[in-house]
Amino acid sequence: MAKFLPFLLFFSLSLVVSQAKRNDTVSISFPLTSLRFSPDIKARTLNPSLVSVSRHAPRRQPRQRPAKSSSSAYNYKTTFKYSMALIVALPIGTPPQTQQMVLDTGSQLSWIQCHKKAPLKPPPTATFDPSLSSSFSVVPCNHPLCKPRIPDFTLPTSCDQNRLCHYSYFYADGTLAEGNLVREKFTFSRSQSTPPLILGCAADTSEDKGILGMNMGRFSFASQSKISKFSYCVPTRRSQPGSSPTGSFYLGENPNSHGFKYINLLVFPQSRSMPNMDPLAYTLPMQGIRIGAKKLPIPVQVFRPDAGGSGQTMIDSGSEFTYLVDEAYNKVREEVVRLVGPRLKKGYVYGGVADMCFDGIPIEIGRSMGDMTFEFEKGVEITVDKHRILADVGGGVHCMGIGRSNMLGIASNIIGNFHQQNLWVEFDLTNKRVGFGKADCSRAV
Repeated sequence: MAKFLPFLLFFSLSLVVSQAKRNDTVSISFPLTSLRFSPDIKARTLNPSLVSVSRHAPRRQPRQRPAKSSSSAYNYKTTFKYSMALIVALPIGTPPQTQQMVLDTGSQLSWIQCHKKAPLKPPPTATFDPSLSSSFSVVPCNHPLCKPRIPDFTLPTSCDQNRLCHYSYFYADGTLAEGNLVREKFTFSRSQSTPPLILGCAADTSEDKGILGMNMGRFSFASQSKISKFSYCVPTRRSQPGSSPTGSFYLGENPNSHGFKYINLLVFPQSRSMPNMDPLAYTLPMQGIRIGAKKLPIPVQVFRPDAGGSGQTMIDSGSEFTYLVDEAYNKVREEVVRLVGPRLKKGYVYGGVADMCFDGIPIEIGRSMGDMTFEFEKGVEITVDKHRILADVGGGVHCMGIGRSNMLGIASNIIGNFHQQNLWVEFDLTNKRVGFGKADCSRAV
């Protein structure tokens, strides 16, 4: 299991996006890398981003004016492997060092693996060397971010022996992720770069990938870089060895957006205290689920947060599977049992969360079930083709890409990247909405 696997984090960084309008300073395109972190079952399935244990009502903060930047588009291309996570390679520092980061709309703090490279050894190019960047700086202990219990920033911080701001948090498997808070630029070209952003600088050298936190928190990359929107296109999963599906990632305007269909994000009063709610997540107004032509008898309230925040429906690039609360999951399972019950792998529960699994030929099982559709307001839908309805989990077993969220200790619905394949997903931060557009994401788009 990857030591810093981002999908199992217990702490949420409870920050709020300002109501002030953002200015779109750059329009940038990147290819995404999907990467399989580990063959371990837990690492491959229990991966919703930033499952929060402690959340606090955030306080609004004023935004600074964005730095001036060239308006010309900058395209950054790289190769990547197939995965369950979306990996984007970004140029960080001055001069830039390319860093691989998990694109995660369910978390806030962006961090990279960084340490000074030994001069007599081949440099581990996947890690960031602060000594080689003229724009790198550390965050000292007297910085406001390092004050304990500030109202809108719940990341545990402390002063280390060098009087630097140290952060630490635990993943669900008990692994500790820690390092120092720093400031560094993302340098896209000579004419386009972000101002210095708050990042985490992890000292563990066994890992070579970081996190690109893209939720609505004040210290996410999306907020700090002052972009007005971003979008990505998840390629079709492939199980063939050596295959390398490629997706695309845009910061700023997407030339494909003319065909997108938009739904408004659910917005909640900041004064409401909801212990089971992640106020910084992208919360969608889901209406229901269809399998084949049948609309499942799930009340719409199941997909909406109640007074305590339970039932929130989030869209998350950092979660592989989709997770449903029991009332929704049970209805899905009932219909699957009705359609293909005899083919279910009896007594098998994948990763402790998913028990709709099969030994048979997945295409035949998918045809028996039909397409699956997630319904939203305004008639907007995400349709999962019957030929892609099952996920290959290894050993000849295929499962519905859906798990029980309560087995993760959360009371939310999460739409993971498995159900975002061949789909443009645009996060319009200025207008607080999400757009969807069908696409062949394995092609250059």
